Parts: sequence; C-alpha cells; structure tokens
Amino acid sequence: MTETGIFIVFEGPEGSGKSTQARLLADRIRTSGREVVLTREPGGTKIGEQVRAILLGGEDGANCAMLAETEALLYTAARAQNVGETIRPALERGAVVICDRFTDSTLAYQGVGRVLSIDDLAGMKRLATGGITPALRILIDLPVEVGLRRRFAGTDEVNRLDRAGVEFHRRVQATYQSLAAQDPAGWVVIDGEAPIHVVSEQIADVIAQRMGLQKEIRA
Repeated sequence: MTETGIFIVFEGPEGSGKSTQARLLADRIRTSGREVVLTREPGGTKIGEQVRAILLGGEDGANCAMLAETEALLYTAARAQNVGETIRPALERGAVVICDRFTDSTLAYQGVGRVLSIDDLAGMKRLATGGITPALRILIDLPVEVGLRRRFAGTDEVNRLDRAGVEFHRRVQATYQSLAAQDPAGWVVIDGEAPIHVVSEQIADVIAQRMGLQKEIRA
C-alpha cells in the first residue's frame, strides 16, 4: 500500500476462478465512484500482453520447449513494464489497484514449480517492482485436479502452463498454501470450490474489514 492507493493481488492455482473474482471486486468498488485499475500478469500493458502471448502460447513447439530461466525472465520483464506503466502511477493517484497474479506467482511457478533459485528470483523481483508490495493477497484455493478439470473443460484456450502436469501444479499450490500460512496478516485464503457469488461475498467482506473499504464495498 502507498500513502493513498491500495494494492490488492489475487493468486491461486489454475482454474481457481481468481480472474473472475478480481473482475467482480473491481466492478463492485467502482460503483462507489472510486478509481479502480484492474490489471493482470503477465500482461497489463501493450508490451506485457505481447510477452503473455509468448509465455502462454499453447501449441507452438518453441514455446513448449521454453527454458525455465527464459520463462522467469519474461515474467519479470512483463512485470517491470506493468509496475512502471500501470501499477505505480495508479497507486500514486490514490486508486485501488487489483492485479491478477504478482510476484508470489513467480515464486510458486518458477521458483518451486520449475525449481529455480529463490535467491535469483528475489533479485529479479526487486528489479521489477522497485519495492512495491501488495497490501493484501487473496489466495483462491481448490484441489489441483478440480482446477485443471475446469481449465480443460472450459471455453478458454488451454495454455502452456496448464499442460505442465499435475505434480507441477501440486508444487505450485503447496507453495501458495505455505506462503499464506506464514503471513496470515498479509494473506486471506478463500475456498474456490464454493459458488461464484459466495466467493465474491466472502472477498467483499474481507476487503471491507481489512482495507477500510466499507463504504466502497457497500455502495
């Protein structure tokens, strides 16, 4: 959190519904008249969206053969652009910034999932964010098999990371759960198997209580 802006991040395994919930929360707060900036990683800027297409491309053989180090560097590049072009300016204006994934995704996916050096990733994080951290992280959690079943049964294109395998996704989920358990003041865990409207109400209650946004949430 900056002096005036509020930075909220949604995290979770594939198929958790975090993107839907990030959008619903943004729409809810906007009804109060407060500025809300909804962004995502990778993406959030023109450059970031081009990087996203490279990272998540599904069928291209070169994409499927991407080195873990290349993957981490591309995520970092997209993040640096998103922070500099979108997130930091919005926070300085006093906006509520809601981001679909942030630095903890890199720790979970590239650090533990791809087994890259945590120390190396920490340095990349500092470079990309310039010290910006979320005021609150919302982990929407559900069994890996349930999330992957949703992804493969959905209408959205299945991406390269979806195909990484169940054991990879279990490592990712375990990392998220560990991070949330270590910092209960900075995280809230929501059951992603609950109906969409139930999850949305639970998130709204948490945001109202923890972020001092009672007026915005109840507008």
